[in-house]
Amino acid sequence: MSTSNYSEKQEDIPQTNDVVDMEGVPNGALANLDEQRAWSWFTIRTLITSGTGFFTDAYDVFIINLIVPMLGYVYFKESGGHIPAGTEGALKGMASFGTLVGQLVFGYLGDAYGRQKIYGMELMIIILGTFCCAMAGSNAKGASVIQYLTFWRFVLGVGIGGDYPMSATVTSEWASAGRRGQLMSIIFSMQGIGNMFASIITLIVLACFKSAIISDVDNLDIVWRICVGVGCIPAVSTIYLRLTMPESPRYAMDVENDVEKANQAVARATDANVDSTAATDADVIAKQNAVANAKVNRNHNRDFIEYFSRWENLKVLIGTSTTWFLLDIAFYGVSLNQSYVLNAMGFVGDGTVFDDLWRTTLGNLTVSLLGFVPGYWFTVFLIEKMGRKRIQFMGFGMLTILFIILSAAFHQLKQIVPLFVAIFTLAQFFFNFGPNTTTFVVPGEVFPTRVRATAHGISAASGKLGAILATFLFNKLVEIGGAPGEHAFLPQMLGIFAGIMGLGFLCTFLIPETKGMSLEEIEERGKPRA
Repeated sequence: MSTSNYSEKQEDIPQTNDVVDMEGVPNGALANLDEQRAWSWFTIRTLITSGTGFFTDAYDVFIINLIVPMLGYVYFKESGGHIPAGTEGALKGMASFGTLVGQLVFGYLGDAYGRQKIYGMELMIIILGTFCCAMAGSNAKGASVIQYLTFWRFVLGVGIGGDYPMSATVTSEWASAGRRGQLMSIIFSMQGIGNMFASIITLIVLACFKSAIISDVDNLDIVWRICVGVGCIPAVSTIYLRLTMPESPRYAMDVENDVEKANQAVARATDANVDSTAATDADVIAKQNAVANAKVNRNHNRDFIEYFSRWENLKVLIGTSTTWFLLDIAFYGVSLNQSYVLNAMGFVGDGTVFDDLWRTTLGNLTVSLLGFVPGYWFTVFLIEKMGRKRIQFMGFGMLTILFIILSAAFHQLKQIVPLFVAIFTLAQFFFNFGPNTTTFVVPGEVFPTRVRATAHGISAASGKLGAILATFLFNKLVEIGGAPGEHAFLPQMLGIFAGIMGLGFLCTFLIPETKGMSLEEIEERGKPRA
């Protein structure tokens, strides 16, 4: 049904004098939400609900880097404890494939069926995948523990991928205009905390089993399972909060046209009292909307195609997708070669199994504390003052400069360890006080409610495609011209990353600034002009 026909049908329905203005934006419900400044219990609940999911995501993603050496010592003794490159690549990369699938699927489902009906399903998949990874075993004949672990890492990835569009849209749609970017940045910053805790938990478990590991290396089979299994705890602790999360008031208003549900949701979030008169008006309008909805058959596929058939809207989606894609090529490309930096920093074991594992884990924790976590929190505190685009421009620009320096003076810098570490740490810092955070925040804001989760899922999946490219292509290119493990082509690769960050800087021009704007104002900007 066309918009004009819809308007004609609406004119036949008696109107009340409350709640909805002539643009369809509620004067009461969503206005109250956007005016909310104090930290209410519901705001804290939303942060806990969504943030714990991202903590779990990061923990599950990064723990694999710490347990792969343990798997090698236990299951590949015949090759000196080294997992074959192809097997290791599949084990580490399968979660990325699952994440890409989850981002696309859950993004679509979140728009087609609503946040309330879908939110929590992705966390249940994460719990299932994590538990089965920890309990993976071998058949007497057939699949080995590594093959089962690889499969369940894919399942885990689907759940992790689903968390991106769902948590982003839920947080965005419950936040006020002046705090939305900060809340979304806090949610995403939990990745840094999850990464840090993966190292902390591994150090604790290694310390507890030190004597057992030294006496028998096969005791690492218990260690890696505990490290993986701990990832279930935060997920299980918040599953109830996700499953009982009310529908987003903006989805209820903009997509379901259910004003009563939107009013009730906002009243719950803002601790507002809804008097009997307002409730009566809401009941009348809800009945009107029920009649209208019976005559309007919403089709999500049609909505999506219709919205992005206009170049000014498609341009923004291209911007959010390409910037995330380009970012993740370098972000994961650097992460995969982090062992090189750890060696330069002196985190090299004495050759014994325990000491090698201990120092590698300690090195990962150090890098996380120096660059990862501070970068995230600089964004949290400054995103509402500086804006999204300025932070993203700054991050891509600084990363371009830093990668040029690392590439051009790589061998000289290796001789000056403190300077080498400082530049690498700055790169980690500007990843997170820069595009790694803003590429998550922006697609959760710039698209209208009816396509927001789908568009965020597409943008995130584009980023994951970049991560897969870095895992399976760039990690092989880095070995050109030298022996395996020598990373002879790494200086040239850093130069390529500099060029990729430069492209990310240019693609940032495609996205709009959303600082201080309500979601309704952003949506109005994307509508065709009369």
